[in-house]
Amino acid sequence: MTTVAAVEVNARSIRRIALSHTLSRWDVRFSPYLYISPFFLVFAVMGLFPLLYTAWVSVHDWNLIGGQGDFVGLENFVTVLSQGYFWNSLRNTFSIFLLSSIPQIIVALGIAAVLDFNLRGKTFWRMGVLLPYVVAPVAVALIFNDLFGDKFGLINSAIMSLGLEPVRWHVDVIPSHLAIATMVNFRWTGYNALIFLAAMQAVPRDYYEAAIIDGANRWRTFGSITLPLLRPIIIFVILTSTIGGLQIFDEARMFDNVGQGGASRQWQTLTLYIYELGWNQRNFGRASAVAWLLFLIIILIAVINFLITRRIAGTGDRKLRVRAKGIS
Repeated sequence: MTTVAAVEVNARSIRRIALSHTLSRWDVRFSPYLYISPFFLVFAVMGLFPLLYTAWVSVHDWNLIGGQGDFVGLENFVTVLSQGYFWNSLRNTFSIFLLSSIPQIIVALGIAAVLDFNLRGKTFWRMGVLLPYVVAPVAVALIFNDLFGDKFGLINSAIMSLGLEPVRWHVDVIPSHLAIATMVNFRWTGYNALIFLAAMQAVPRDYYEAAIIDGANRWRTFGSITLPLLRPIIIFVILTSTIGGLQIFDEARMFDNVGQGGASRQWQTLTLYIYELGWNQRNFGRASAVAWLLFLIIILIAVINFLITRRIAGTGDRKLRVRAKGIS
């Protein structure tokens, strides 16, 4: 009896050990997927489903009050593409995007380079550049709308004090784009500067020390060491700025009291055009078609950006290999 009991105990122990090993293997194999599953669940509910549902709406005659109508196929896309308002809003979107993103990235790099120095009260300055980002976009737009006022704006008052003609910020195309781009730059430059600063802090200081010993100044070290090592972060910021710049809404919406992009639609962006089609004309089918066209434009620009940056990275790697062979 004692021998039988011992065998049973050993068998139970072996089963427990085998079960423990099996659970351990499952834990190693499936735990990573469980850890990242909340993101994909939220993305499926908040991102993928609205995207697919918008595609479904875009191929129907969908009214805000009447709801889903007849299936019309690509008729909404053809109608939108044949309207001049779409191309006008597309041109305005790219104009504001270029006027905001290019100076924004350049200034953010400069601010990050300054903050990377051993400044006194560096925590205060780093927090200060982030303050415009936490300000509500509506508040920023209201303040800058007063600054860029056509008659009583502070900027025009300063211009007229110099004996110059006031700028028609809310009438002319380019001045209105500059004003809106200034709002965007004010809000996002500090945010991007902190991203660049975090990447600069990760650069090994030995590189800079070796460059200083070789006699390189700050400009030379920034151009030869900092910028090449920041290439992945610069690509990331360019991509996120592109996505955000093409979806600009708040600043353009609040630049006047009506919010239609100007009396002649001189600063109406694609998102404002979507808003007009959906909520003013109550045509959700065409609004969804414009939304999908904007999505495809962003994807196309992202792919072009990826191909260009990969080519640049490949060229840089080849140059490094050639230099290494020359040294050896």
